[in-house]
Amino acid sequence: MRNLILLILSFGLFIGIAVPSWADVEARVFISKQRMVVFVDGTRRFEWRVSTGRRGYETPRGTYQPIWLSAMHFSKKYDNAPMPHSIFFKDGYAIHATNDIGRLGRAASHGCVRLSPSHARQLFSLVRAHGLRESRILVTN
Repeated sequence: MRNLILLILSFGLFIGIAVPSWADVEARVFISKQRMVVFVDGTRRFEWRVSTGRRGYETPRGTYQPIWLSAMHFSKKYDNAPMPHSIFFKDGYAIHATNDIGRLGRAASHGCVRLSPSHARQLFSLVRAHGLRESRILVTN
């Protein structure tokens, strides 16, 4: 029975339908679609184009709890590149805003998940309001 439940939940994640969430805010990143679906209190609220890691720069897959937030971060690894509204979820990987909005919808980053500035600001505000412990990030193919 447990395996059946896991199969149903996995299938729901794959096709992007509402699946029960154990977090107030849940951002689901679908790498193959270059899309993010955001649920708030279990209700699907937003779907946005993203850019994830391009060839040679993988975006880590898995389920994460945000580690920390930075309203204005600069990458120490990539020439002080600006990373506005960063939500760090694993090591140096974050969801953050980009000004390169023309590349959203295709893999273009060094592994982070890029959003348009307004969408990154919205997600950042939601995670800050609900709290790191009540937020989840799922990254899947």
